[in-house]
Amino acid sequence: MSYVDEVIAKIEKENPGEPEFHQAVREVLNSLRPVIEKNEETYRRDALLERLVNPERQIKFRVPWIDDNGQVHVNTGYRVQFSSAIGPYKGGLRLHPSVNLGIIKFLGFEQVFKNSLTGLPIGGGKGGSDFDPKGKSDREVMAFCQSFMSELCKYIGSDTDIPAGDIGTGAREIGYLFGEYKKLRGLFTGVLTGKGLSFGGSLARTEATGYGLLYITQEMLRCHGHDIAGKTVTVSGSGNVAIYAIEKAQQLGAKVVTCSDSTGWVYDPDGIDVAALKEIKERKRLRLTEYAKYRPQSVYHEGRGVWVTPCDIALPCATQNELTLDDVKTLVKNGVTAVAEGANMPTTADATDYLLQNGILFLPGKASNAGGVATSALEMSQNSERLHWTFEQVDAQLREIMVDLYHHIDDAAKRYGREGNYVDGANIAGFEKVVDAMISQGIV
Repeated sequence: MSYVDEVIAKIEKENPGEPEFHQAVREVLNSLRPVIEKNEETYRRDALLERLVNPERQIKFRVPWIDDNGQVHVNTGYRVQFSSAIGPYKGGLRLHPSVNLGIIKFLGFEQVFKNSLTGLPIGGGKGGSDFDPKGKSDREVMAFCQSFMSELCKYIGSDTDIPAGDIGTGAREIGYLFGEYKKLRGLFTGVLTGKGLSFGGSLARTEATGYGLLYITQEMLRCHGHDIAGKTVTVSGSGNVAIYAIEKAQQLGAKVVTCSDSTGWVYDPDGIDVAALKEIKERKRLRLTEYAKYRPQSVYHEGRGVWVTPCDIALPCATQNELTLDDVKTLVKNGVTAVAEGANMPTTADATDYLLQNGILFLPGKASNAGGVATSALEMSQNSERLHWTFEQVDAQLREIMVDLYHHIDDAAKRYGREGNYVDGANIAGFEKVVDAMISQGIV
C-alpha cells in the first residue's frame, strides 16, 4: 500500500463519523500523489503526512448562556488550531446548528492550504459552535458571544491565533466577541478580524471573499480566451460571499440571475437587485420570500433548484456539498463554461470529478474564496502598524493577490502534468510552502 493510501485509511479509522474531514483529506492527498511519490521514503520516515493531517490542537468547550425568558442553554464551542508552520493560526468562527468537530476539522484543514496560497504568513485554524443566531435577539446573541469568548480567550492572541467571521458570524457577533476579549484580557489588539471600522476593521473586508472570487474567476476566463462581460451567472446563497460576488460580477458586466437561502431560491431574469438583497438579508435579516416585493418580475421557488437555470458561469456560495453530481450534469448539459467555488468545498467529490472530466473550468474554494482571509491578513497588517488604508488600497492588493494566486496554481498544475486541473494545482502549490516550513522547523 502506498504511503498516501496508508494515511487516508488511518485518518478514516481514527476519526470515525467525520465524513467532511475524510473527504477533504482524500481530495488533498490524492492530488499530492505525484509530489509524495518523489519523496515517499523521506516523508514516511518523518511521518510528514500524519503531521500534516492531524491538528496541532483541538479545543472543545461548553458555552452556557441565558435567553430572554431566563432559560439557560448550553451549546458546544470548538477551536481547531490545525497548523502554525507558516504563521499564527487564522480562520473563521462558524455559528450554525450543523457545526461539529468533523466539520471544524475539515474547514481548518482546508484553511491551511488556502492561507498558504495567499502568499501571506498565516497558518490554518477554524472554530465555531452549534449555536444558531437566527431568530435570536441582539441580547441573546451577545450573551452567547460573551460566554463563548470567556473560554476561547485563553487560546487566542494577535500573534497566536486570530479568528474571524464565517457563516452566522458577522459584524454584530465579531463586535460582541471583541468587546468581551478586550474586557477579559485588558488588551486592545488585532485578535479578531472582520471588526467594525470604528475599532480596527478594514475597508473592503466585507466585500473581500465575493470580490476575490470574481477577480480570480475573471483571470482564469481571460487566460482561456473568455470575457466575463455579457455572461449569465448563477449564484447560490445570499450571505456575505454571495451578495458581494453578485455585486462584483455585475460590476464586471455579467448578469447574475439567481440567489438562494435555506428555504428556497430566486430567479430574476433581469439580474439580481443587489440593493434589494442587501436590504432583505443584511439589514432586515429576512427570508428571500421578501424579494418579490422589490422585484415583481422575479420568481421564488421553494427548496433547491438554482442549478437548473442555464448559465455560463456557476458560483456555489452557500455551504459544503451543495453542488451534487446531478446538479453538475444539468449545468454541463446547459452549456456551463466555468464553476468557481465561493463556499468551502460546496461541490461533492463525484461532481468535481465530472466537471474536470468534461473540460469545465473549475476553481476549488481553497483558491477561489481565499480573498476573505487574504484581506483579513491585510487587516492584521493595518492593526500592527496602527494605520487605516483606503478602500482602493485594500481592493487593489486583493485583486493582485487573487490574480497572482491563479497563476501560482496554474503553474503548479503544469509542472506536474496536470494542466487545467486547478484542484491539483491548488493542493500542490499550497502544500509546497507548508511542507518546506515543516521540514525546516524539525519534528514539532
